[in-house]
Amino acid sequence: MFRLAHLTDPHVGPIARPRLRQLLGKRATGYVNWRRGRSRHHDMEILAALVADLQTQPHDHIACTGDLCNIGLPSEWATARVFLEALGTPDTVSFVPGNHDAYVRGSLEGLLKACGAWTSGDDGTACVFPYLRRRGRLALIGISSAIPTKPFVAAGRVGTPQLEAAEALLKRLGNEAEPPFRVAMIHHPPQPGGASAGRELKDADAFTAMIGRAGADLILHGHNHVGSVAFVEGPNGVGVPVVGAPSASAVSHGGKLHRRASYHVYTITRADGRYVIDAKERGLTEAGTIADLRVLKLARR
Repeated sequence: MFRLAHLTDPHVGPIARPRLRQLLGKRATGYVNWRRGRSRHHDMEILAALVADLQTQPHDHIACTGDLCNIGLPSEWATARVFLEALGTPDTVSFVPGNHDAYVRGSLEGLLKACGAWTSGDDGTACVFPYLRRRGRLALIGISSAIPTKPFVAAGRVGTPQLEAAEALLKRLGNEAEPPFRVAMIHHPPQPGGASAGRELKDADAFTAMIGRAGADLILHGHNHVGSVAFVEGPNGVGVPVVGAPSASAVSHGGKLHRRASYHVYTITRADGRYVIDAKERGLTEAGTIADLRVLKLARR
């Protein structure tokens, strides 16, 4: 048995007041948006309570799928590292970046320099995507969709070299005598139509085609700030679950359960030569407490 926890999009704050020269281009609009309302949608007390609760729940590893930062300021890189340290050691937490982590050119490089230990593959190489981490019967494949974009655009791209490397990796793992349970981690919803125009994964078609050839057992993502379950076709028409989690710091909006701060826990067991997944969502209730919210149905109908 292996228990994997997944949280995403913490948007760790507050943001230190930037210097004027740091607010050129996209950061200027991002900072205005943060000041005008975005900061009120991400509550650091809720985030702290969620992380504290996660630490009390049985788990063997944590996957974090991006957006530690808000507008990619250098001051945010140290804050992001402190957040990852609170989650756990680099050996027990795996991270992939999101679009806010690559907000402007140079932002992603700065963040990964501070937090690269949480993206180190089993080969010891840090900040090279895709990376592979094996934990018991689990194989975690970290894929980056984080790219700098123009103002008001939050799209992502994996790119051909990374897609080819991920395909080779997934195929190799799948062809082992006793294949591990393969979990792909990415920030953007990787299926076509998974996010609205301007926020989508630009090469979603190529990504899903790659999964169709190579296969995977579970794909985790964030970005939309909502809980969601979708499926893409694996080899031989097998449905691969694609699961998105809400923002881990989100304030409840109008009682919408799928938008409240939460995290997911997957219990993976092997029986009769196959893997079985049990999944649940745990997070903020209407009463402001943290509890089990729902069971995630990952069997394709």
